[in-house]
Parts: sequence; structure tokens; C-alpha cells
Amino acid sequence: MVTRRPIELTLIHTPTNANGQAVEYGEFPSLGLGKITDFSQIQKTLTDLNLAVPASEAVSDEPIDLRIYSSNVPDLTLIDLPGYVQISSMDQPETLKEKISALCEKYIREPNIVLAVCAADVDLANSPALRASRKADPLGLRTLGVITKMDLVPPEQGAQILSGNRYPLHLGYVGVVCKPPGKTGRRETMDVAARRGDEYFRDNREQFYSSSSVMVGSETLKKRLMDVLESSMASSLHGITNAVQLELEEAQYQFKVQYNDRRISPESYVAETIDALKARFRDFTAQFRKPAVRAKLKTMLDERVMDVLEQLYWSDKRVGEFTSLGEDKRLKPDDVEPYWKYKLDAASSLLTKSGVGRDATLLVADGLRTLIDSIAAGEPFNFHPRASERLVQFAHMILRDRIPPTSDQVENCIKPYKYEVEVDEREWENGRKEAITLFERELGMCEEKLKEIRKKVGGSRRLGSLMGYVRDLEEKERERKSRRINQAIARGGEEIDDAPLESYKYTPGQLVDGALSVHNLFWTLPHCYSSAPCCSIY
Repeated sequence: MVTRRPIELTLIHTPTNANGQAVEYGEFPSLGLGKITDFSQIQKTLTDLNLAVPASEAVSDEPIDLRIYSSNVPDLTLIDLPGYVQISSMDQPETLKEKISALCEKYIREPNIVLAVCAADVDLANSPALRASRKADPLGLRTLGVITKMDLVPPEQGAQILSGNRYPLHLGYVGVVCKPPGKTGRRETMDVAARRGDEYFRDNREQFYSSSSVMVGSETLKKRLMDVLESSMASSLHGITNAVQLELEEAQYQFKVQYNDRRISPESYVAETIDALKARFRDFTAQFRKPAVRAKLKTMLDERVMDVLEQLYWSDKRVGEFTSLGEDKRLKPDDVEPYWKYKLDAASSLLTKSGVGRDATLLVADGLRTLIDSIAAGEPFNFHPRASERLVQFAHMILRDRIPPTSDQVENCIKPYKYEVEVDEREWENGRKEAITLFERELGMCEEKLKEIRKKVGGSRRLGSLMGYVRDLEEKERERKSRRINQAIARGGEEIDDAPLESYKYTPGQLVDGALSVHNLFWTLPHCYSSAPCCSIY
């Protein structure tokens, strides 16, 4: 195969230099080789790029971008595609035919002009190029037939093919004479081949020049391509004009709505944009007033308290003792077991030393970032991407610089209240009510999760069986680990290979749900109920 990759050839017409001489050169933009004036080097580069495709693939859909600058060429873009094959050879992939067909179909779609190249000595009914073009262009409105090897058939037969009576195309057929095969053809230039073709058509002028519908010669093909290109561009200009007109009318309408047809300068537009930014920022500042910020901070601290309780209390098997502690009316703080005093000190330490000032500052800073991003994404900044980007960058830079000192100031302000909290009876009672509300909300979330798992597993009875099975597995796993440790000690530290426990009764997903129920819900639900009456201990 000669063409293994699509060659996107762009012809660019350039004026002659001051001496009236044509300056011709080529470029491969993707390769960065610069201007190449030696066209034999261009031909060699094209050959190397095609041969670089592995034989196992045969063809590649990655195009070769080649641009030719000359005063002897029109402004035109041509795409050379791999030729259709009917049967793959032994060294070619079996899907080569389908790959070439899919590659060609991608390029012959509308509005591209299709050049269906066919040989004169082959029946057009068997031409895969015409068959593919008929599939993409059923009416033949944008297909131009190019008949090669016209000198290999009798002139009468060639003229009959070019008349297009059997397979009509709207753009017609153009006949050309190619280079001869073998060494003679390789030594022959395109100009010599074009002159030889013109001589052949002149020698048979009665067949080829007697009718105006018959088009022959390389020069005729070039003119025909230019005419087709100009007609295609002219037909598309109408749609472009309509699109521009619609955009202009929409812009005029928006200008009338927003500015009431008054005169506006760049300075006044910028000033109005800044005023709109200030007004929008002022409207959004209601989200950062003291009540709103206090509510957000309270939610964050509530979540932090629940995390501490989960870490220290909910996984503790003795947490059920809270029920008896809460019901004992004669219990005094000094009579509480040291174990629970230690737990209380640890919980207080986790809460007070968790960086409340930094977290509170980051909470507000994230809210401000979200606010700035929403403002920058709205009108009129969505029409000015660079201004929107600079606005976001500037706001984030200010927040990034102010977060550390603000965090320090917040920590210094709340430091006196961390360890010596003075509350009266009313505040203490309100704290108890808030704690109970928080527990009830958490309890509701746990119950919803339990219902979800119960429904997923298949009912309460199956969930209970699954939880018991998971506990048995965990007990066996602990025994297995203990046995391995004892055996390792008995054998002087030698590691013992022990196959892991396998389960055929439940799926892995069901085991995960059962473990979640055992470790979280099994302890959380009953102990949340038992600890709610004595939340004030914390």
C-alpha cells in the first residue's frame, strides 16, 4: 500500500517575489521541519511517514498535514485517502477492508466534495470509490468523477465513460492520463505527464472535443475543482450571513433591553460592571452575617462532637452503664468512676485541641470562595472569561493570605473559653436540650441506615442471622490469629501459613452490610437511647 495515512494537502496561493519569480516551498506543521524547498525531500518525508505505520495495522487514521505555498497553485485543500481493497493479503489484518471504509466515510461526509477516482480500464459498476460516494451522496450533487488511464482504452469508449450517461454525477467526469508504470513513470515529471495527456486528447479531438459535456486534461481538472470550490463557498455564504445577522439582531435587542439605547463607552461599561459586582456581593453578604455564620459553625461543632462520641463512647462496651448513672439521683460528680472521668477529659481534649479556630476560618473562607465563583460565573462576567478568571484569582489570593492570621486571631479569642466555661442554669438546660436534639437526629439517621440495610439484606430475621454469622466469623478469625501466634512462638518465630476463612453462605456484599450493622448500628442504636437522658455528663 502506498497511502497508509490520510494526507491533508493544503494548497496556498502566494504572490511572486519582487523579481517576478515564483517562490515555492512546503511545510509539515506537526513535524516542525520549517520551509522545505526541495520537493524530493517532501516526497521522501511522505514516504517515510506512510511506511512508519506498522504492518500489523496497515493503515492509520492519524492524518499527515502538508502545506504547499506557490504562486502556481490555487487556494485549495485536498485529502488523499487509502485506496479501497476487496481482499486482505496474508501480511495484512483481516479488518483492513472495514478500517479503510470507516476512514474514508469520515472524510466524504457533507459538505466535503468527493473526488471519486476510477480507472478507465475497469468497469465503473465495480468501482468501490463510486459505490462509497453513492452511499454518502446518493444524488451525486457533490461528487466529481476523475477517470484515470484514459490512454489505455479506445477513445470512443473513453468518451462514452466521460459523458456520464450510465452513472450520472452532477459535477460530471474529468478524464486524465497518468504516468506510465515502471522506471519510465518514476523519471517522468507531472508537467511531462500533463503534456503527454494533452497531446493524446488533441490527437483524438473528434471524440473528446466534439461535445462540451466531455471534460479532459489536468488543466481542466484544476479549473473544474476551482469552480466547484467557489460554488460551494458561495452556497455556504448565505447560511453564514444569516447566522451573523441573527447574532447582530440579538445583540441589538440585548443592548436595547439593558441600556435603553443610550450611548455607552468602554469606561461607563466597566463602571457599571463594577457597580453590579458590588451590588451582587452586597446582596450575598447576608449569608455571612452573625446569625448565619453562627448556625454554620454550630453545625460544624455538632458534627465534631458526634465524631468524638463515636470515637470514645459508642464503640465502648461499657457505654450501657450510662443508663444506670443517669437514673441514680443520689450520684455526685465525685462518685463517678475514674474511668469515665478519664473519658470525659479525653473527649474535652479532642474537641478543644482539634483546631476550632482554623476550622471555623476555613468554613467561612470556603463559603466566600463559593460566593466569588458564583458571581464570576454569572452575567456579565461570563462574557469576559479573562476578567472572570482574574477576579477569581484575585479573590482567592486575598483569602489565602488572610486565612493564617485570621485563624490565629480566632484561636486567641476563644482560648479563654476552652478550659474555664462559666454557664448558668438556663444555659446548661438549653445545652442539654440541644444535645438531646442532636442525638435524636443522629439516631434518626442510624435508623434510616438500618432500614436501608434491612431492606437490602432481605428482612430483620435475615439481618439478625447475618449479624450472628459475622460475629461467628470474627470470633473464628480471632481464634485463628491467636493460634498462629502461639504456633509461631512454639516454632521460634517461623511464620505459619493459614488459609483465610471462606464463606459460601453469604455474598461479600452481604458480609460487609452485616459487619456494618454489627460494629456501628448494633452498638449505636441501644446506647444512644440509654445515654440520651444523661447527655449532661458530657
